[in-house]
Amino acid sequence: MAWALKLPLTDEVIESGLVQDFDASLSGIGQELGAGAYSMSDVLALPIFKQEESNLPPDSENKILPFQYVLCAATSPAVKLHDETLTYLNQGQSYEIRMLDNRKMGELPEITGKLVKSIIRVVFHDRRLQYTEHQQLEGWRWNRPGDRILDLDIPMSVGMIDPRANPTQLNTVEFLWDPSKRTSVFIQVHCISTEFTMRKHGGEKGVPFRIQIDTFKENEGGEYTEHQHSASCQVKVFKPKGADRKQKTDREKMEKRAPQEKEKYQPSYETTILTECSPWPEITYVNNSPSPGFNTTHNSFPAAEGNGSPTHQPEPVVQVADNLLPTTTPQDAQQWLHRNRFSPFCRLFTNFSGADLLKLTREDVIQICGPADGIRLFNALKGRVVRPRLTIYVCQESQQAREQQQKHENGDSVASNTLFVYHAIYLEELTASELTEKIAQLFNISPRQISQIFKQGPTGIHVLVSDEMIQNFQDEVCFVLDTMKAETNDGYHIILK
Repeated sequence: MAWALKLPLTDEVIESGLVQDFDASLSGIGQELGAGAYSMSDVLALPIFKQEESNLPPDSENKILPFQYVLCAATSPAVKLHDETLTYLNQGQSYEIRMLDNRKMGELPEITGKLVKSIIRVVFHDRRLQYTEHQQLEGWRWNRPGDRILDLDIPMSVGMIDPRANPTQLNTVEFLWDPSKRTSVFIQVHCISTEFTMRKHGGEKGVPFRIQIDTFKENEGGEYTEHQHSASCQVKVFKPKGADRKQKTDREKMEKRAPQEKEKYQPSYETTILTECSPWPEITYVNNSPSPGFNTTHNSFPAAEGNGSPTHQPEPVVQVADNLLPTTTPQDAQQWLHRNRFSPFCRLFTNFSGADLLKLTREDVIQICGPADGIRLFNALKGRVVRPRLTIYVCQESQQAREQQQKHENGDSVASNTLFVYHAIYLEELTASELTEKIAQLFNISPRQISQIFKQGPTGIHVLVSDEMIQNFQDEVCFVLDTMKAETNDGYHIILK
């Protein structure tokens, strides 16, 4: 009975002991997880985290890049910290990009004293638009025939060599430059960001672009294909003076924010530094074929080396006219349009064969292409050429012709079956140097081998041919060419009889 009375007391003791132990356990947990127990710096200082940090790649910020590109346009102040900078540009305005050599002494010696090639392009920042870039650019070309997205302002640029622009790549320009010399390139962007928005109801936000620069060095084959450096920046393009208004609006908004809020945003910098990026994936940028966008090539007649002599008259070089034929396929018709500088209208005539294009009337092409390009396309389709300013016919005097001429002067009978072949020479500049080049081309010799050109005057005198004399030649006049060895050199004198 006594045992039975003591049992509840024993249970109470046990129960109170358990409660105390449980409270002590909770209090201990609270002390371990208290605010003062551990800090984040202590956690990161643990050996396991230090080991993981040692396996990370080195910080790219400490990497010295060979080149640096600086866009001379202010960045927006309404960009949060750790976000990429954003720069506003005006449509069609020239902006300077400074091309800087950032190499240390002795770094990349293979490009020291040599030129490098840089390609500047305007591309989409939005990855969704990058996937449809070709369709987007073709749509822009359709709405803006004859215009380019990106141009170079050549008169303002410094240190730029051999600038080129491919007519089929509206958003790309390229040039050569010497890293050891000051180089500043001025670019113009002609498209605005709102031209590529999905819905246009007014007041919509424009899509951001990227200005990317890829630089290559020359390989052993003389082609600029070895990639050296790439960098880009984010921009938005507004209508003229729109970028200035947007910059002012962003600045005023930031001034109204509380100091604590301002600390979350980047300051506005006077220039934009392009940050390193991957090279543009397209392979078309290594194409070294001449692009007719900026540079013009002056063709000269080939200088034939060897024992060329005016007494030898080969077949003249015949230039095949690039005329469109009715049998031309649609694919060949597209190439013909490109060759004749009608690239902006290739999409309009995608499915046109040669026969389809030749059936177009003058009014049709003017309505499709506009007055200027329409008349030019119509003349090209009809194969119309510009009439030369002066045409002369020349025939080389042979030994047989001399003998027959001598017999004729002596009163002897001359057979009339002798055939004299004349060649036409077309002159545009009406200069003696142009006539020299045309005669040299006819005889397949170098113009340097022709010392002087004379015209036989009254009583057989030799009159030196000058620019003024050629300008007074009658159109379609005929001459017989005679040659005479020059006394001072190995050249020849040409006599027009």
